[in-house]
Order: sequence, then C-alpha cells, then structure tokens
Amino acid sequence: MEIWHPAYIGMGSNLSDPRAQVLEARARLTGLPLTRVVLTSPLYRSRPLGPVAQPDFVNAVAGVLTQLEPAALLAALKALEVALGRPPRHERWGPRTIDLDLLAHGRERRSDAALTLPHPGIVARNFVLYPLADIAPDLDLPGLGRVAELKGRVTPEGLSLL
Repeated sequence: MEIWHPAYIGMGSNLSDPRAQVLEARARLTGLPLTRVVLTSPLYRSRPLGPVAQPDFVNAVAGVLTQLEPAALLAALKALEVALGRPPRHERWGPRTIDLDLLAHGRERRSDAALTLPHPGIVARNFVLYPLADIAPDLDLPGLGRVAELKGRVTPEGLSLL
C-alpha cells in the first residue's frame, strides 16, 4: 500500500504576465505523477527580495497529497519549471518566469545540498506565510512551529491580495 504524504508548494513569478504564470503552474501541478492538488491559496502581490531591481511578484501556495518522496517531488517541480520556460541556470534573487519551491513534505526534516525541509526561508517570508496560512493555518512545520503563529511574527508590508 502506497502512503500519501501532505506537501506544500510555493509558487512565484514576476515576468511575462506573473498572474498567468502562477495560474498556469497551479493548473499544471495537477499533472504531477502520484500527486493530487487538494488546496490552493489566493494570489498575492509581493515586493521582491534581494538586491536586484525587478518587478513585483505574484505568489501562491498549493497543498497536495503525494506518494512521491521529497527528492522525487522536488525533481518533478524543477522539471515543471523548465517546461514552463524557466532556464535551468538563473540569477539568485533575480526575476523569474516561474519559481516552484517545496516548502514542506509531511513531517520530513532534512538539510543537505539538494534539499532542506521545511524550506529554510518560510519563517521570514510573508509572501509564503500568508498564503500558506490561508490553506493550512494549523500546520505544524517540523522544527519551526505552527503556520498561524509564524505568520503572526511577520508583517504584511509589501503584500496585497490580488
């Protein structure tokens, strides 16, 4: 019997009609193998992070159930990014057509060169915590805490619902 694991995927874009990019990525998540999309957050507009001048982002989070192990799910997300037009090599903190991040996978905790779970940026990123709280406020992120409590520690500055 295969085990279904809850997982959460962050989506973001700030190029080539970002809203349409995120909606297309969200729609294509339904085609991932052994994975079912269960919940999706509203779309948010957010200011970009980092030193590179660039347009605002559109962000959302999807909650899925998957039989894929974390590394396989991450590989499927990276393949989907490429299929949606993201070049394999890109500027860190730079603009992008699509960015898909594996935020959490069940109770998995890991930190290696390929993957850190839960995603290390969650606690400081309102553009992840606000949409994640919309669909999973009681989610306990291993080693980090409950999503609703984490959301309460960041301001909504620079963030707006679309």
